[in-house]
Amino acid sequence: MSDLKRRRFVGIGSGLAFTAAAGTGLATAPVARADTGTARTARAAEAVAVTPSDSRYPDLTSGNNLRWKAAPDKVVLPRTTSEVVSAVQEAVTGDKRLSVCGGGHCFEDFVFNADIRININMSLMSAVSFDPSMNAFKVGSGATLLDVYEALYEGWGVTVPGGICHTVGVGGHIPGGGYGNLSRQYGLTVDHLHAVEIVVVDAAGQARAVVAARDSSDARLRDLFWAHTGGGGGSFGVVTAYFFRTPGATGAAGALLPKAPSKIFLTLANWPWDKVTEEGFSGLVDYWGTWFEQHNTAGTTAGSLYSWLMLNHRDSGSMAAVVQLDASLPNAAGVLSDFLAGMDQALGLHSATARHDGVLDSQYTTTRLMPWLRGTRYIGSISPTQLDPTTRGCHKSAHLRKRTPQRQIDAMYAHLTSDDRPSTMTGIVLSASGGRIASVSPTATAVAQRDAIMKVNFESRWYAPADDTKNTAWIRGAFGAVYGDTGGVPVPNDVTDGCYINYPDGDLSDPAYNTSSVPWHDLYWKQNYPRLQQVKRDWDPRDVFRHRQSVRLP
Repeated sequence: MSDLKRRRFVGIGSGLAFTAAAGTGLATAPVARADTGTARTARAAEAVAVTPSDSRYPDLTSGNNLRWKAAPDKVVLPRTTSEVVSAVQEAVTGDKRLSVCGGGHCFEDFVFNADIRININMSLMSAVSFDPSMNAFKVGSGATLLDVYEALYEGWGVTVPGGICHTVGVGGHIPGGGYGNLSRQYGLTVDHLHAVEIVVVDAAGQARAVVAARDSSDARLRDLFWAHTGGGGGSFGVVTAYFFRTPGATGAAGALLPKAPSKIFLTLANWPWDKVTEEGFSGLVDYWGTWFEQHNTAGTTAGSLYSWLMLNHRDSGSMAAVVQLDASLPNAAGVLSDFLAGMDQALGLHSATARHDGVLDSQYTTTRLMPWLRGTRYIGSISPTQLDPTTRGCHKSAHLRKRTPQRQIDAMYAHLTSDDRPSTMTGIVLSASGGRIASVSPTATAVAQRDAIMKVNFESRWYAPADDTKNTAWIRGAFGAVYGDTGGVPVPNDVTDGCYINYPDGDLSDPAYNTSSVPWHDLYWKQNYPRLQQVKRDWDPRDVFRHRQSVRLP
């Protein structure tokens, strides 16, 4: 694969692993599982503590986006839930601002900022196991997505439908909803979440750990669980463990989560910009959206096909796509071939084709049939920049309920072909939604955008601080132009449907960039926000767990 083709598999589907302002870390120590939420007795323990004089400190005070840095008094690395309780209690007693780092992929400054005095880093708590007492899989806070995929698949042959960037931490990916290449087939990550273990702080300032499950007998605990199925990180407490079991699943452990595909078709497409006309660009974006609008039925082969369309800036040299499909589904090769041929034809690019493993290839697309875990590792690591911890970045997001309108396509093209020379790691990424995702009610979980057919991610990554202004200006300009008819943001309506909390965007709460009448929290959560506020009131009445866009007290 050429460097150009590799270059733009950057950040797509990262799902944002952030656990902010003591929001969504994880841990693996056992806790009393009574539904009453009784405080556990913390044993005397000391977590690892890293202060500014420690050689480890620089590595622990920023994440993957180097625009954001912190200078806390110390970084705490706990190994048990009781150590998390102690760290939170220290922050509350000392009136010190607290944040939590799961995987370090937060797009905003919610984890690393100048106000933070104690940061809890969950990286030492990464165990993945089966918990017989919960009859569910337990995932520790320091686990990355690849940790989870490997442990679940190699141990039991199962998986959860999470993101493709394998260094993303589960801490923030899960409470924001979580999605990836298997989501149209199996739903969102939170559709398979059974319970959370979480450290909370009561009105008296006492930190304690509770377990909140989908089927808790206590309604307040059920609400706390619900808030972690799309409410985002940083608002309610520090999650110390996630427990996974698909609703209604019974039997042995290997039957409690979706079976991972034995083999998948994985296609990489690459179209040189010098062969793309404005008409072809418009045709491709329209075709891609139309296809997913028309093939949206859960349980069908077409309704399980997943794709990312990477509309990279012209200066990058090419546009790209990733397509994945479970090869065992009926007529999988035929469905995939038709979809791929349609993209080339929409672009006006026709070339000699050949059959490979039953799938139609062209000079612009290459399809491989490979085992699922190998393909998952591959797609998560083919881009050096996707895993590069030295970049700076700016991101914005949108959900679309229908194909992209022509006016929005025209605005995209104008900015993607601009002469203002943003970073070559700049573009607009469309990722498929729908299928099984849409089979869940928009109020059953905190994820409100259940009938969206795609997410849109405006992104730029670069290296030098001197380039901050140029690249953030491009993102703001492109986003504002594409959604210019609705106040510069994708307000919920018949076409657009707000923003994705796992791709947080501080500009949404800035009236200079959001001139609509829709507040930032309704762009993320729509009708679910009042219930999230009630959970906040019940479980974090002191507003201990907060950041710039955390759920506000009612």
